[in-house]
Amino acid sequence: MTHSLTITRRVWTALLTVPAVLAFASAAIAQPFDAADLDVARELREQALSSDLGYEITADLTTRVGNRLAGSENDARAVEWAVEMLESMGFDRVWTEPATFPYWTRETERVSIVAPTEQELVAIALGFSPATPEGGVEAEVVMFDDLDDFEAASPESVEGRIVFIRSRMERARDGSGYGPAVQKRARGSVVGAEKGAAAVVIRSVGTSSDRFAHTGMMRFTAGSRLVPAAAISNPDADQLERLMTGDQPVRMRVEIEASVNETYTSRNVIAQLDGAADPESIDAPIVALGAHLDSWDVGTGALDDAAGVGIVTAAAKLIMDHEARPDRSIQVILFAAEEIGLWGGRAWADAHGDEVERYQVASESDFGAGRIYAMTARVADEAMPVIEAIQAELAPLGIESVERGGGAGPDFTPMLARGLAAVRLRQDGSKYFDYHHTENDTLDKVDPDAMKQNVAAFAVFAWLAAQSPVAFGSGPGLVD
Repeated sequence: MTHSLTITRRVWTALLTVPAVLAFASAAIAQPFDAADLDVARELREQALSSDLGYEITADLTTRVGNRLAGSENDARAVEWAVEMLESMGFDRVWTEPATFPYWTRETERVSIVAPTEQELVAIALGFSPATPEGGVEAEVVMFDDLDDFEAASPESVEGRIVFIRSRMERARDGSGYGPAVQKRARGSVVGAEKGAAAVVIRSVGTSSDRFAHTGMMRFTAGSRLVPAAAISNPDADQLERLMTGDQPVRMRVEIEASVNETYTSRNVIAQLDGAADPESIDAPIVALGAHLDSWDVGTGALDDAAGVGIVTAAAKLIMDHEARPDRSIQVILFAAEEIGLWGGRAWADAHGDEVERYQVASESDFGAGRIYAMTARVADEAMPVIEAIQAELAPLGIESVERGGGAGPDFTPMLARGLAAVRLRQDGSKYFDYHHTENDTLDKVDPDAMKQNVAAFAVFAWLAAQSPVAFGSGPGLVD
């Protein structure tokens, strides 16, 4: 099979290097893959659809380790768990690489309305929120429609008050409502400090009507001033909005105990299935599959991102257990400290940025476990016929389209500027933000059948990417 594949690659590459023949090659030679490679891809697809391995990995991580806030004892336990799990599966190589970052510890939080009525609200401190003074802060509330409205406000209208930002997140299959809604979480505390607010409270960045508050990271730089910040559940935000439209001033109390700590070093955990083409070479080409190992400290991080860990690991394991060996190596990269600032992804890019051209392509699973319905590809023009051929093998799984552009997932973002080729398998996120960063992100929210479809898609994609007759274009030429 290797000999025939080499011939196929030579023919296909020769065609793609002649511009005048490119259109004919794309239309008339619609199949760039060797028949034997397609047979393997289809076998992997069927095997994945009858395997519970991805779900079992997810269940084991969420049960034996639980939540995994970066810098916590459970973070260290998760690294040990991942090394043990990957070694037991028989990968050719398993190792760790350091990722160092400041970390944050949640202790307690309490948010309540104290006038004109008294009501305890379901609340959660935002990541890296400073603590309030002992006993908390109590002040009149001022409400803003969104972050832009808040930024436009005069300091006089804000100073000494508790700011409430009420913007809502829109539900969407592709998660497109998240970007606009998350801005208040990302920058509300910084803006509050600039304007002299006592604290900032936001409507949760989520789509659920259940009384669960959604935590998440704030965005700031070293030296930024912050004020205490918390999110309240969406039903409680509705209640607060109704009170704010009344004729009496509303007062709230916010109490947060939390601490920002000095640096901690966690680990990215990496496993490799060596490719058949020159496996001992340090320059051997690689297909990279990613997920992040950490989670927030609420729930058990099942959807975000234990499911991703299960999906990419199970996909690579299926390929490893097949009698056919992929030409290119396949890596599983379980990143550290994604939730608090992509620290594992940054460390990986710093360590491997000079060898970006080794990476055929990268793709991360970090959007729960909803069924994959489409793919995007950030690759060179000559690789698009290959991407389209891969999508054709994914079509029986309900993956109906491929579009140009996009990234590979959050943790691979720091490497994109260096020219990393990227594919994203787009998961249905219609319900993802009902559970995202809440106590409700638990294993029962993972659909085992949908996870099988995810594993099948990643296995087919990784195998065919490893067998592609052309490079996907990693390197400076792909820099946007």
